[in-house]
Amino acid sequence: MTDVSERIQSLCELREYINQTICSHEELEINAFQMTERILLRRGQPCGIFFCVHGPRLVKFSAIWETETNTILFYSSTGERYLRIKLRHRPALARAA
Repeated sequence: MTDVSERIQSLCELREYINQTICSHEELEINAFQMTERILLRRGQPCGIFFCVHGPRLVKFSAIWETETNTILFYSSTGERYLRIKLRHRPALARAA
């Protein structure tokens, strides 16, 4: 597991970090492709966020931020996990209205 020294304080910074990490790994131009997200629920309570970068030719790259362990898991287009990042600080997860 890789330890991130960056201080990610907000969901905006988390989104940027995930987008940059996926694009760098997949050799994509940063912010050139749409990224969507969905709040994950466990027993009706938020437990993380699923992020998906929609790349060229309908290829999708994803990451999951798991709030309990404050860890980001990155996945390739084939579903293989290639990176696990432990965050030092936990961004606030506000439940979507």
